[in-house]
Amino acid sequence: MKTLEASTLRQGISDALNRVAYTGERISIRRHGKPIAALVSVEDAALLDAIEDRLDLAEAKKALKEKGRIPWAEVKKRLGLKTR
Repeated sequence: MKTLEASTLRQGISDALNRVAYTGERISIRRHGKPIAALVSVEDAALLDAIEDRLDLAEAKKALKEKGRIPWAEVKKRLGLKTR
């Protein structure tokens, strides 16, 4: 992954965006030598979202298997929501 200082990126943002969009290059952005962000393609961002969704689903399935479920009516009561 290529690394750019934020100040350098400001001067060449158009070039950096084109490299990310058309070649799939990933660019790490640093400020004062510390990583602060990354530029990635839309496809890479969508892939990251899909991975996060799968991890969330796995955690949810794991939680459902655990003992100690709380009935929905009790959840609403604890949150101060109306119950029918």
